[in-house]
Amino acid sequence: MDEVDRIVAAWRHERPDLDVSPMEILSRVTRLSRQLDLARKASFTDYGIEVWAFDVLSALRRSGEPYQLSPSSLLQETLVTSGTMTNRIDRLVTAGWVERLPDPDDRRGVLVRLTASGRATVDNSLAGLLEREQEILADLTPAQQRKLASLLRILSTGFDADED
Repeated sequence: MDEVDRIVAAWRHERPDLDVSPMEILSRVTRLSRQLDLARKASFTDYGIEVWAFDVLSALRRSGEPYQLSPSSLLQETLVTSGTMTNRIDRLVTAGWVERLPDPDDRRGVLVRLTASGRATVDNSLAGLLEREQEILADLTPAQQRKLASLLRILSTGFDADED
């Protein structure tokens, strides 16, 4: 029994006319999301990085060598406004984690490139985050983790299509 079981049992007692079974899944997902947010913040604090900075740096790192993207590509990767992205790029340049370069294919455009310091920061903070995420999943066997990932993929695929 966990806290969600207690809450669901109470609702079933008080409102037997309602099917509260979605709470058994979604309340746990909400609680896990909270734990993941705390783990991310703790992990990133260890490396002197904020969540938003990790999002931008990891988008650049995932893009492969030479680890650069246009600001509009970064917008698509991080789902923020152009003003927010400009501010974030400015702050990352100041930190020495990215640099702005002229886009050779567009004289008016720029590219944002990960620096060696930015790459080390994102690589180290990713490793730290994955350690914490593995701790969260430690009570599940590898087979259970694969099954859960598969079920969550089915559930979230519809939401991904809505965002496009």
